Parts: sequence; structure tokens; C-alpha cells
Amino acid sequence: MTTLVLTVVGDDRAGLVSAVADIVDAHGGNWENSELAELAGAFAGIIEVSVTPARAGDLRAALDGLAGTLAVTVHAGAGSLDAAGRTVTFDVVGNDRPGIVREVSAALGAHGASIERMSTQTTDAAMAGGRLFEASITATVAADVAVDDLVAGLERLAAEIQVDVTLAD
Repeated sequence: MTTLVLTVVGDDRAGLVSAVADIVDAHGGNWENSELAELAGAFAGIIEVSVTPARAGDLRAALDGLAGTLAVTVHAGAGSLDAAGRTVTFDVVGNDRPGIVREVSAALGAHGASIERMSTQTTDAAMAGGRLFEASITATVAADVAVDDLVAGLERLAAEIQVDVTLAD
């Protein structure tokens, strides 16, 4: 099987997921994993699809037919970069300000960690006023990286940028 990663973006409306799923199914593909969301009136997503190599080209061509409704980009799946790594999951919460994602991702990169999944949002901080930033991050750390060093780096960063970083068990 060939793995394809689809990125989809378009104005949000009913039936977008169904349109993509219909094309994947019609070409013998299997919808493996996805993250889909409506953000500021736009629909955006990333979808992992497996399909036989013989049908991959036809699937790509059929997805081009969604132009005008959805912008679809197809990437060849690369597989896991470090199967021997460990997974670390943590949450970040604090007053919103520019640069939080940049600083957290730089701290992870400095320790050789690769972000596997990240979800962020800002909400009204009713009790304190202003906006609250929240992130849930799962990162893969190479087997030769000391997780304690990564945790210490994240704790130092949390103190510097005044956010709470909580490691999940």
C-alpha cells in the first residue's frame, strides 16, 4: 500500500468531508487518520490515506476535481522518522501573547524532539481578563535523549514566559 497525506482547505460548508471520503472510497483508498477543524470560517484538515500503488495516480487526479470547493494538496507519506523514540505529552497554559508556540517548539527542537501532534486554542480568561492560551502537545523524543533534560528545559521556559507546563502521565 501507498500512504498519501492530503491537506485540505476551503470555505466551511456542509458536505466537504463527505466529498473527500467519497473520492477516497471510489478509488479503493482507506481513510486512516485525520485532523479536521473549522477555523475562522474556513475548513482545514490533514488526512492520511492508504491506497494501492496502481490506484494512487487516479486518486490524486480525482481529488483535483475538488478545486473550487476545496484546495487539496497530496503528499507522499514518509512513515515514522524515529520508531525507536519515546513519546512525551504535555499541556501548556498561560496568558496569551505572541511567541509562545515559537518558544515551546524551539525548546523541543533544541532537545531533538519532534512534534507529533499539537492542538492550540485561545479563550477568554473570564476571571483575569484578556486571553488564555492553551496547548496540548505530543512529541517524539529519540531514544538517546534524556527526557529529564527535556522536562527541565520546558520547566525553565515555562518560568521565563510565565506559562504552566504540565507533563501528562
